[in-house]
Amino acid sequence: MKHRQYLKRDPIKNYFPLPNEIFVLGLNSGEISVYSYLLYLENRKTFQCWPSYKTICKAVGMSRNTVRKYVMALEEKALISTEPTSVRTQSGQKRNGSLLYTIRLIQEALDLFYERQMARADLTAQRRHAADELANLAPVGHCDPLCGALEQREGSCPAQGVDGEFEALLGEERRTKEKAG
Repeated sequence: MKHRQYLKRDPIKNYFPLPNEIFVLGLNSGEISVYSYLLYLENRKTFQCWPSYKTICKAVGMSRNTVRKYVMALEEKALISTEPTSVRTQSGQKRNGSLLYTIRLIQEALDLFYERQMARADLTAQRRHAADELANLAPVGHCDPLCGALEQREGSCPAQGVDGEFEALLGEERRTKEKAG
């Protein structure tokens, strides 16, 4: 029996690195697919690539608008940056080219992610503190806020005096309608 030697995998050929931190950032599957494809295409020295939306669409099996949405989400999360490019046709006309994608450092994205989490936590704490302060206030009756200002008028609750004023106005309106006839 001939001994077969196991073929060793070359870590540089046919593989590309995907940072472990990518799974901490809360990306959805589409964002991970587009980001992975851009990492696959990037030049390892310049960290740039320039595939068209059409190329990305074919590779990840998504529509153009969906890919565009995920590219914008990756930009917003500081994982990539994009720049428009232009090309010259054979006739010398200048046309829009594909976007130039630059894969940014994963640490920048993590810093932004944690900064946004802290801001959300601070906002939640402020809202809870405000809600607690409102809950600690003494309960207020339906006419209590007005009682202090209008206490001198008829009775202890201004609502009673207001009802009397409305009845007087209603009676005056009835007399006006009777006169008009």
